[in-house]
Amino acid sequence: MPADNALLAAGAGVACCGPAAYLLGPWLMRRIPEPSLEEDETKIPYADLAGRRAAYWCGLLAAVSGGLLGWALGTSPVLVAWLLLVVVGAVLGYIDARTRYLPSAIIWPSYVLVGLALLGAAVVSGEWGSFRRAVLAGVIGFAVFYVLWFVFPRGVGFGDVRLSGLLGLALGWLGWGEFITGLYGGFFLGAVVGIGLIVAKVMTRKQMVPFGPFMLIGALGGVLLGGPLAKLYVG
Repeated sequence: MPADNALLAAGAGVACCGPAAYLLGPWLMRRIPEPSLEEDETKIPYADLAGRRAAYWCGLLAAVSGGLLGWALGTSPVLVAWLLLVVVGAVLGYIDARTRYLPSAIIWPSYVLVGLALLGAAVVSGEWGSFRRAVLAGVIGFAVFYVLWFVFPRGVGFGDVRLSGLLGLALGWLGWGEFITGLYGGFFLGAVVGIGLIVAKVMTRKQMVPFGPFMLIGALGGVLLGGPLAKLYVG
Protein backbone atom coordinates (compact mmCIF):
# COMPACT_ATOMS: atom_id res chain seq x y z
CA MET A 1 0.00 0.00 0.00
CA PRO A 2 1.57 3.34 -1.02
CA ALA A 3 2.36 5.93 1.64
CA ASP A 4 1.00 9.48 1.75
CA ASN A 5 2.22 11.54 -1.22
CA ALA A 6 3.81 8.36 -2.55
CA LEU A 7 3.93 9.47 -6.18
CA LEU A 8 5.62 12.77 -5.31
CA ALA A 9 8.15 11.06 -3.04
CA ALA A 10 8.85 8.34 -5.62
CA GLY A 11 9.51 10.96 -8.29
CA ALA A 12 11.82 12.83 -5.92
CA GLY A 13 13.65 9.59 -5.14
CA VAL A 14 14.27 8.85 -8.81
CA ALA A 15 15.19 12.44 -9.70
CA CYS A 16 17.55 12.96 -6.76
CA CYS A 17 19.20 9.56 -6.34
CA GLY A 18 19.80 8.57 -9.95
CA PRO A 19 21.85 11.61 -11.05
CA ALA A 20 23.61 11.85 -7.66
CA ALA A 21 24.86 8.25 -7.79
CA TYR A 22 25.72 8.58 -11.50
CA LEU A 23 28.06 11.48 -10.71
CA LEU A 24 29.24 10.49 -7.24
CA GLY A 25 30.10 6.85 -7.97
CA PRO A 26 33.00 7.32 -10.41
CA TRP A 27 34.18 10.43 -8.52
CA LEU A 28 34.56 8.44 -5.29
CA MET A 29 36.13 5.46 -7.03
CA ARG A 30 38.92 7.66 -8.35
CA ARG A 31 39.68 9.05 -4.89
CA ILE A 32 39.18 6.42 -2.20
CA PRO A 33 42.39 4.76 -0.93
CA GLU A 34 43.17 1.15 -1.72
CA PRO A 35 42.98 -1.36 1.17
CA SER A 36 45.99 -3.21 2.53
CA LEU A 37 46.06 -6.67 0.96
CA GLU A 38 47.53 -9.94 2.12
CA GLU A 39 50.37 -11.41 0.07
CA ASP A 40 48.07 -13.82 -1.79
CA GLU A 41 45.23 -11.32 -2.34
CA THR A 42 44.49 -9.35 -5.49
CA LYS A 43 41.71 -6.94 -6.44
CA ILE A 44 40.71 -4.56 -9.20
CA PRO A 45 41.90 -1.05 -8.26
CA TYR A 46 39.00 1.21 -7.40
CA ALA A 47 40.15 3.80 -9.92
CA ASP A 48 39.92 1.22 -12.72
CA LEU A 49 36.19 0.90 -12.03
CA ALA A 50 35.53 4.61 -12.44
CA GLY A 51 34.18 4.57 -15.95
CA ARG A 52 30.91 5.05 -17.77
CA ARG A 53 29.77 1.52 -16.92
CA ALA A 54 30.05 2.26 -13.19
CA ALA A 55 28.22 5.56 -13.60
CA TYR A 56 25.32 3.91 -15.46
CA TRP A 57 24.99 1.06 -12.98
CA CYS A 58 25.19 3.28 -9.91
CA GLY A 59 22.70 5.73 -11.39
CA LEU A 60 20.25 3.00 -12.44
CA LEU A 61 20.38 1.16 -9.11
CA ALA A 62 19.95 4.38 -7.15
CA ALA A 63 17.06 5.63 -9.32
CA VAL A 64 15.10 2.37 -8.99
CA SER A 65 15.78 2.07 -5.26
CA GLY A 66 15.01 5.72 -4.61
CA GLY A 67 11.71 5.44 -6.45
CA LEU A 68 10.67 2.34 -4.51
CA LEU A 69 11.61 3.86 -1.17
CA GLY A 70 9.81 7.10 -1.98
CA TRP A 71 6.70 5.10 -2.83
CA ALA A 72 6.96 3.16 0.45
CA LEU A 73 7.87 6.02 2.79
CA GLY A 74 6.12 8.98 1.20
CA THR A 75 7.15 12.49 2.20
CA SER A 76 7.96 11.46 5.76
CA PRO A 77 10.95 13.25 7.38
CA VAL A 78 12.94 10.00 7.41
CA LEU A 79 12.91 9.85 3.60
CA VAL A 80 15.94 12.16 3.44
CA ALA A 81 18.06 9.70 5.43
CA TRP A 82 17.00 6.83 3.20
CA LEU A 83 17.69 8.69 -0.02
CA LEU A 84 21.19 9.48 1.22
CA LEU A 85 21.64 5.81 2.02
CA VAL A 86 20.36 4.86 -1.45
CA VAL A 87 23.06 6.91 -3.17
CA VAL A 88 25.80 5.55 -0.93
CA GLY A 89 24.42 2.02 -1.15
CA ALA A 90 24.36 2.01 -4.95
CA VAL A 91 28.04 2.94 -5.03
CA LEU A 92 29.01 0.48 -2.30
CA GLY A 93 27.03 -2.34 -3.88
CA TYR A 94 28.69 -1.83 -7.25
CA ILE A 95 32.17 -1.68 -5.72
CA ASP A 96 31.61 -4.79 -3.61
CA ALA A 97 30.17 -6.75 -6.54
CA ARG A 98 33.27 -5.95 -8.62
CA THR A 99 36.00 -6.12 -5.96
CA ARG A 100 34.56 -7.95 -2.92
CA TYR A 101 35.59 -4.99 -0.80
CA LEU A 102 33.44 -2.40 0.98
CA PRO A 103 35.63 0.69 1.43
CA SER A 104 35.54 2.16 4.93
CA ALA A 105 36.36 5.56 3.44
CA ILE A 106 32.76 5.62 2.17
CA ILE A 107 31.00 3.76 4.99
CA TRP A 108 32.25 5.70 8.04
CA PRO A 109 31.29 9.17 6.73
CA SER A 110 27.91 7.72 5.76
CA TYR A 111 27.22 7.00 9.43
CA VAL A 112 27.53 10.73 10.07
CA LEU A 113 25.34 11.73 7.12
CA VAL A 114 22.58 9.22 7.83
CA GLY A 115 22.78 9.82 11.58
CA LEU A 116 22.40 13.58 11.15
CA ALA A 117 19.50 13.06 8.74
CA LEU A 118 17.77 10.83 11.29
CA LEU A 119 18.42 13.38 14.00
CA GLY A 120 16.87 16.04 11.77
CA ALA A 121 13.87 13.77 11.19
CA ALA A 122 13.44 13.40 14.94
CA VAL A 123 13.60 17.17 15.44
CA VAL A 124 11.04 17.80 12.72
CA SER A 125 8.65 14.98 13.62
CA GLY A 126 9.22 14.70 17.36
CA GLU A 127 9.70 10.92 16.97
CA TRP A 128 12.53 10.60 19.49
CA GLY A 129 11.51 7.03 20.26
CA SER A 130 12.21 6.11 16.65
CA PHE A 131 15.59 7.82 16.85
CA ARG A 132 16.55 5.93 20.01
CA ARG A 133 15.44 2.67 18.41
CA ALA A 134 17.53 3.50 15.33
CA VAL A 135 20.67 3.99 17.43
CA LEU A 136 20.03 0.78 19.37
CA ALA A 137 19.36 -1.18 16.17
CA GLY A 138 22.59 0.12 14.64
CA VAL A 139 24.56 -1.07 17.68
CA ILE A 140 22.83 -4.48 17.67
CA GLY A 141 23.37 -4.97 13.94
CA PHE A 142 27.05 -4.09 14.21
CA ALA A 143 27.54 -6.33 17.25
CA VAL A 144 25.87 -9.38 15.73
CA PHE A 145 27.81 -9.11 12.49
CA TYR A 146 31.01 -8.54 14.46
CA VAL A 147 30.45 -11.86 16.21
CA LEU A 148 29.77 -13.55 12.87
CA TRP A 149 32.99 -12.07 11.46
CA PHE A 150 34.95 -13.16 14.54
CA VAL A 151 33.62 -16.73 14.35
CA PHE A 152 33.62 -17.11 10.56
CA PRO A 153 35.97 -14.55 8.98
CA ARG A 154 36.11 -16.48 5.70
CA GLY A 155 32.37 -15.98 5.23
CA VAL A 156 31.82 -12.47 6.57
CA GLY A 157 34.18 -9.59 5.81
CA PHE A 158 34.72 -6.69 8.17
CA GLY A 159 33.26 -4.40 5.52
CA ASP A 160 30.00 -6.30 6.02
CA VAL A 161 30.26 -5.57 9.75
CA ARG A 162 30.64 -1.85 9.10
CA LEU A 163 27.75 -1.87 6.63
CA SER A 164 25.47 -3.77 9.04
CA GLY A 165 25.57 -0.95 11.58
CA LEU A 166 24.74 1.64 8.94
CA LEU A 167 21.81 -0.35 7.59
CA GLY A 168 20.63 -1.20 11.09
CA LEU A 169 20.59 2.49 11.96
CA ALA A 170 18.24 3.36 9.09
CA LEU A 171 16.07 0.23 9.42
CA GLY A 172 15.72 0.64 13.16
CA TRP A 173 13.95 3.96 12.77
CA LEU A 174 11.14 2.22 10.88
CA GLY A 175 10.64 -0.59 13.40
CA TRP A 176 11.97 -3.91 14.66
CA GLY A 177 10.13 -5.82 11.95
CA GLU A 178 11.89 -3.79 9.25
CA PHE A 179 15.20 -4.17 11.07
CA ILE A 180 15.04 -7.96 11.38
CA THR A 181 13.64 -8.51 7.90
CA GLY A 182 16.02 -6.08 6.23
CA LEU A 183 19.32 -6.84 7.93
CA TYR A 184 19.21 -10.55 8.57
CA GLY A 185 17.04 -11.40 5.58
CA GLY A 186 19.75 -9.95 3.36
CA PHE A 187 22.42 -11.95 5.16
CA PHE A 188 20.55 -15.23 4.74
CA LEU A 189 19.78 -14.41 1.11
CA GLY A 190 23.49 -14.02 0.46
CA ALA A 191 24.26 -17.25 2.32
CA VAL A 192 21.69 -19.22 0.31
CA VAL A 193 22.98 -17.82 -2.99
CA GLY A 194 26.57 -18.54 -1.96
CA ILE A 195 25.75 -22.15 -1.07
CA GLY A 196 23.87 -22.50 -4.35
CA LEU A 197 26.88 -21.26 -6.32
CA ILE A 198 29.15 -23.72 -4.51
CA VAL A 199 26.76 -26.62 -5.14
CA ALA A 200 26.53 -25.60 -8.81
CA LYS A 201 30.36 -25.48 -8.88
CA VAL A 202 30.35 -21.87 -10.03
CA MET A 203 32.43 -21.02 -6.96
CA THR A 204 34.64 -22.96 -4.56
CA ARG A 205 34.47 -23.01 -0.76
CA LYS A 206 37.60 -20.85 -0.61
CA GLN A 207 35.99 -18.05 -2.58
CA MET A 208 34.02 -15.40 -0.73
CA VAL A 209 30.60 -14.23 -1.88
CA PRO A 210 30.28 -10.42 -1.75
CA PHE A 211 27.56 -9.98 0.86
CA GLY A 212 27.25 -6.21 0.46
CA PRO A 213 24.81 -6.29 -2.49
CA PHE A 214 22.62 -8.87 -0.73
CA MET A 215 22.61 -6.82 2.47
CA LEU A 216 21.52 -3.76 0.50
CA ILE A 217 18.79 -5.71 -1.30
CA GLY A 218 17.69 -7.06 2.06
CA ALA A 219 17.48 -3.55 3.51
CA LEU A 220 15.27 -2.47 0.62
CA GLY A 221 13.12 -5.53 1.19
CA GLY A 222 12.93 -4.69 4.89
CA VAL A 223 11.46 -1.27 4.11
CA LEU A 224 8.96 -2.68 1.63
CA LEU A 225 7.99 -5.90 3.42
CA GLY A 226 9.18 -5.71 7.02
CA GLY A 227 6.11 -3.95 8.41
CA PRO A 228 3.53 -6.24 6.76
CA LEU A 229 5.53 -9.36 7.69
CA ALA A 230 5.76 -8.22 11.33
CA LYS A 231 2.00 -7.59 11.46
CA LEU A 232 1.34 -10.97 9.87
CA TYR A 233 3.56 -12.69 12.44
CA VAL A 234 2.04 -10.87 15.41
CA GLY A 235 -1.48 -11.30 14.09
